[in-house]
Amino acid sequence: MKTKDWFTHWFNTPYYHILYKERNDDEAQLFMKKMTSFLNLPKTAHILDLPCGKGRHAVFLNSLGYKVTGSDLAENSILAAKAFENNTLNFSVHDMRQPLNNKYDAIFNLFTSFGYFEDDKEDIGILENMKRGLNKDGFFVFDFLNAKKVKLNLVANETKTVDRITFNIKREIKNGFIFKHISFSVDDINHAYTERVKYLDLDKMTSFFEKVGFTIINVFGNYHLNTYEDKTSDRLIIIAK
Repeated sequence: MKTKDWFTHWFNTPYYHILYKERNDDEAQLFMKKMTSFLNLPKTAHILDLPCGKGRHAVFLNSLGYKVTGSDLAENSILAAKAFENNTLNFSVHDMRQPLNNKYDAIFNLFTSFGYFEDDKEDIGILENMKRGLNKDGFFVFDFLNAKKVKLNLVANETKTVDRITFNIKREIKNGFIFKHISFSVDDINHAYTERVKYLDLDKMTSFFEKVGFTIINVFGNYHLNTYEDKTSDRLIIIAK
């Protein structure tokens, strides 16, 4: 299948959620607690989680007392997330490439949900949408893999069995992208998907942020908000206004 919009299909399959079912909720919740505390967000703040997947960050942020909107392109994920809706928690289908309909006090782009596109202009356009979607003193929180550490520690081949499905994973970096080729068989039917995100290090992201008029306030290297180290940090977390 074409890689161009690989995320449209892959994120909408049940297999995506099976492969990543062991994602650490405790870690995600710790990150949200530390981030909202660090930003000193008042409980009256309206936070957008984009893209939100099935809503694990959004639901927890809402439990902390915030008004939260979660949006994602994957209709099946939003359908699952809608089960958690209440007066201060809402979910909707939205493509990051489209302008936002409201303004928010904080916008969170979490768990490497960026850099999908061939042309830098599309990535920059997404950042422009985020910038325009913020209130005057609003914060943008960007959480991405640390490309330099990924390159230094690339595991080229891996096999992972989850729910009796054996996923064969091949990783490579080429043409400015980090690829993860995933193949598996279910009921004698072969499936193959490729995840692809742009190789975006701090220098490249800084140039993107400057192009859209964002000012970088802080850079962290993990969910404990420790200092970013380009070769050893697990994450590249940028806070901008």
